[in-house]
Amino acid sequence: MIDAKHVVVTGCAGFIGSTMVDRLLEQGCRVTGVDNFSTGQERFLAGAFGHKNFRLANQDLLDLPALTAVFAGADTVVHFAANADVRFGTEHPRKDLEQNTIATYNVLEAMRANGIRRIAFSSTGSVYGEAEVVPTAENAPFPIQTSLYGASKLAGEGLIAAYCEGFGFRSYIFRFVSILGERYTHGHVFDFYRQLKNDPSRLKVLGNGQQRKSYLYVQDCIDAVLLAMDRAPEKVNIFNLGVDGYCQVNDSIGWICETLGVKPKLEYSGGGRGWIGDNPFIYLDTKKIRSLGWTPKYSIREGVVKTVEFLQNNEWVFGTRQ
Repeated sequence: MIDAKHVVVTGCAGFIGSTMVDRLLEQGCRVTGVDNFSTGQERFLAGAFGHKNFRLANQDLLDLPALTAVFAGADTVVHFAANADVRFGTEHPRKDLEQNTIATYNVLEAMRANGIRRIAFSSTGSVYGEAEVVPTAENAPFPIQTSLYGASKLAGEGLIAAYCEGFGFRSYIFRFVSILGERYTHGHVFDFYRQLKNDPSRLKVLGNGQQRKSYLYVQDCIDAVLLAMDRAPEKVNIFNLGVDGYCQVNDSIGWICETLGVKPKLEYSGGGRGWIGDNPFIYLDTKKIRSLGWTPKYSIREGVVKTVEFLQNNEWVFGTRQ
């Protein structure tokens, strides 16, 4: 249980953000959720709306004066709002700058104006680019950045660390692998499910299907974040979050198809990566977060299956994402 009375959660209507809101309310925290609903879903906040300790601010993080007013009275910020569109980053490069880097700056300034000194931040394993060391630890040498998303998140990390040094903040920075589970509406399982829903006889796969990826179930992710915020003692705390392993894209396809009971013909686009900036091998070293006492409860396969089952029971989400 984290030592917080009033927490602001940005991106509160998103997949991971809404799950965090529910957990914080369960712990007795007062929660102010911030979201502009560009991708978030009000239905994910159904439980929170009925809770006396929840307040929603329909607010864009790029409006600093309004954001500063929203943050009044809080003692902790969980900053999960972001543009997570790695694949199409080169089509709208300003979006990563604005929604990831500038938005993070605004969050930090709103915190500073309100005397809030503690922040948890969702970064990404993409900051390691094509890592030279695998599994990749938090102190691994940083390569050249390969995606605008990763670069924008790394810039956010740098701003947060600088505010910790300059203004006495304490931060918890989490470099996630891809997260799976209930309320998931973005990523490969979503895309494959949508294809198979429309035509179960064929499946288009970017790359050669041999890309090696790691995934983490959303409740395991939230467990790790809350544990680190309770136990990590440093001024700047950086943690990789993932399972102890990885799978090939082809493995994930097999689990999805098995769960759906389909046997499509696989049509590969070819090559060792799916798009510009795609890292063909992601496997993070998680010894640091495990040293605090965290262990994921679910395997990658179980996370994939749980995600497919959620999509089967909530096909309305496909009408909300283009």
